[in-house]
Amino acid sequence: MHMNSAPHLLNEDRADYERVLAEALRTAHEDRDPATVGARLTSEQLRATALNATALITAAAAAEYDQYVKLRAESRSATAAGVLAPAVGGAGEAGAGVAAVAAVLAPLLAGTAAAILLIVGYLLKMLSPPPPFADTLLSTGWVFGALTAAAILVAAVALLLTALRNDASHVADGGGPDRVPEEVALARDAWCEALLHRGMLPFLRAALAEQRPAKTAVDPPRSTSRIPKIGYSGPDFSSPAEGRSTDRRPTFSSPDFSSPDFGGPEHQPD
Repeated sequence: MHMNSAPHLLNEDRADYERVLAEALRTAHEDRDPATVGARLTSEQLRATALNATALITAAAAAEYDQYVKLRAESRSATAAGVLAPAVGGAGEAGAGVAAVAAVLAPLLAGTAAAILLIVGYLLKMLSPPPPFADTLLSTGWVFGALTAAAILVAAVALLLTALRNDASHVADGGGPDRVPEEVALARDAWCEALLHRGMLPFLRAALAEQRPAKTAVDPPRSTSRIPKIGYSGPDFSSPAEGRSTDRRPTFSSPDFSSPDFGGPEHQPD
């Protein structure tokens, strides 16, 4: 995974950006709002989101970053000028440079001469009869061989002493070529602090807030009866006597068969 390039973020500052991002992720995880516990974004997803939004996040600390880059460039220019000045104007340093070059070239030249003289001398010794100056070439070759060994030893000692002297001077000065001036270090810390509190943390909190689980409405309690309700009621199976008075009884009267005008033959009217 690579980080998207922002117009105002240099490649050499990407490591600081990712370091601040790691700190922001750790802080956001420790101080997570209980309302965002159910968020579906993991740490890796948050990191990828922040890397893709580099331009947006770094814009929150653009002023501090511009100041940091400006001071760093001025410091580098001053350091380069301080390194070139002694090499151009110091005669003593020039002499030391010539001596160092001579210490390196002397073993090389002496060794080359020794090899040539020894090879030619031994080739001449193979002739029959050998020339009288073959022994002279061999003797001279061995002398140059000895000089080569001595020059190598001297050069090694000189380089060792120079390295020890330079290391001691760096320790006395309190730093080396990679030492960052105090004002540049302070500007860098100010940028990282602003990037963390004004850029990273607000962005991550907003990303977590947008991923809160949606609240669902509470459904009303349902009836526990398993018999479905139908749109009509059942028939009324009450007895006929229900709702009626039990004291009422049917009355019957006998027919009246008597008549004042009816009688037998013996009762004919006069």
